[in-house]
Amino acid sequence: MAESVEPMDERALDAEVVVVTGLSGAGKSTVLRALTDIGYFCVDNLPPSLVAGTVATCVGGGIERVALGIDIRVGAFLDAAPDALKALREHASDVTVLFLDAADEALVRRFSETRRPHPMLSEGPAASGRPRDSGEMLAVVDGVRLERARMFPIRAQATLLLDTTHMSVHELRRQVVDTFAEGSVEPHMSVRVMSFGFKHGIPLDADLVFDVRFLDNPHFVPALRDHTGDEQAVREFVLASPGAVELLEHLESLLRFTLPRYEREGKSYLTIAVGCTGGRHRSVTLAVELARRLASASARRIGVVHRDLGRRTTVGGAS
Repeated sequence: MAESVEPMDERALDAEVVVVTGLSGAGKSTVLRALTDIGYFCVDNLPPSLVAGTVATCVGGGIERVALGIDIRVGAFLDAAPDALKALREHASDVTVLFLDAADEALVRRFSETRRPHPMLSEGPAASGRPRDSGEMLAVVDGVRLERARMFPIRAQATLLLDTTHMSVHELRRQVVDTFAEGSVEPHMSVRVMSFGFKHGIPLDADLVFDVRFLDNPHFVPALRDHTGDEQAVREFVLASPGAVELLEHLESLLRFTLPRYEREGKSYLTIAVGCTGGRHRSVTLAVELARRLASASARRIGVVHRDLGRRTTVGGAS
């Protein structure tokens, strides 16, 4: 049953539209995530009849960079995709139809590694006519071949073909950024430094964890106990502790080396956790100072979060 395609709204003319399509396992999710990171508003698994309205709605809301994911999962609606893409290209001046492909062997290997079922396996008998119970590898191969045949009309409309057979996810992301980012500039990774207390648990979202409990503890100084590491007196005490400045220098050197490498590998977010016992004194001071040093050295914005600063200090408990 063919799906009708609604007329393209003239308001969509000024949008930059990327339609991401292709074979299952070829990297569509990676591409959409990369496009999101460089500022595209992404809508995945979109029925073709909604293409025109979606683009027009985005433009009407001030969104001018739109990425749409269309693949075999739309099922019976797939037959309407070629007409929808043709209409989109006729009315919008900047449309890229990106078709992701890969060799059968690569796709079979990826499905085997992830243990995900191929979406075409629920589409009836396998393309080869062999029984389903003849082996998982054969079933995946049949699904890939059947999908390739069904996607051919969309592939014929592609303005950009990308073979991901020999690409890692990092290489694919880099290709997308180089192709679609304005000025081909890699978006900066979002970095934050978080202070915390080990007695409250290590942050679940921490990528790197540094323990500063070897530094002198202001908690055992009566005049400082009720103050926090973001106050001048505590800050001066912590930074005067033996090894504090040397530690900061080592951490700054390490992170100046690793941050651009994390970024190059496609990491979008990095949380650097600095922990003391209670998360109110030493870790707070060190987190602020480390963030300041990194921001100054790399000209990037570094966020600072104090997870446990507001927690009450228990009687006799160190922080």
